[in-house]
Amino acid sequence: MARAIEVWPISRLKPYKKNARTHSPEQIDKIAASIVEFGFNNPILVDESDGIVAGHGRLLALEKLGWTECPVIALTHMTPEQRRAYVIADNQLATLAGWDQDMLASELADLEDEGFDLSLIGFSDKELEELLGEDGGDWEGQGEGEGPGDPEELVAVTVQMTAPQRDRLNLLGGDLWIRRQIDGAR
Repeated sequence: MARAIEVWPISRLKPYKKNARTHSPEQIDKIAASIVEFGFNNPILVDESDGIVAGHGRLLALEKLGWTECPVIALTHMTPEQRRAYVIADNQLATLAGWDQDMLASELADLEDEGFDLSLIGFSDKELEELLGEDGGDWEGQGEGEGPGDPEELVAVTVQMTAPQRDRLNLLGGDLWIRRQIDGAR
C-alpha cells in the first residue's frame, strides 16, 4: 500500500514504455492550465524502479511548465503484473463514468455566472456551447415537447437578456418554457 507522498526530481521519473494511453498537445495544454489554476493535486504514481504507473500526461504538463520536481506516491504493494494491469485500468475505468447532464450544465452555468474561466475545466468550446445551450440547441430532448410545434401557434417574443440569462433559459427548455408562461397568462 502507498505510504506517503514524496517530492522527486522530474528527471528521476521513467515513463512506462508500453503505456497505451496517448496525450495530444491540446490535452497537455489543458492539464498544464489546470495545474496552474488549481495546483498539482494528483501525485504521479511510481513503482520501485521509478517507473510511472499513472500520471504520464501530468508529467508532460509539468515539463511544459518548467517544473523540476513533483509529488509522487510509490506503489510498493503490487506485483509487476498488477502494476502493468493498473496502468490500463487507471485509464480505462475513468472512461466508463458518465455525466448527469442537467447537473453538469447547472454547475457550469453557475461557474460562468461567477466569472470562472470555463476553459480551465477541460471541455472544448463546442462541448461548453452544447452544455450551456449557446449554439441554440436542437429541439429534440428539450423540455417535454416533441419539437417547436406548429409555426402558426408560435409567438414571436423579443427579450433583452444577458448571456447567463439566455443560457439558463435554454437549460429550461427554451421556447417550450416561454409557451407555458404565455399559455398560463391567458
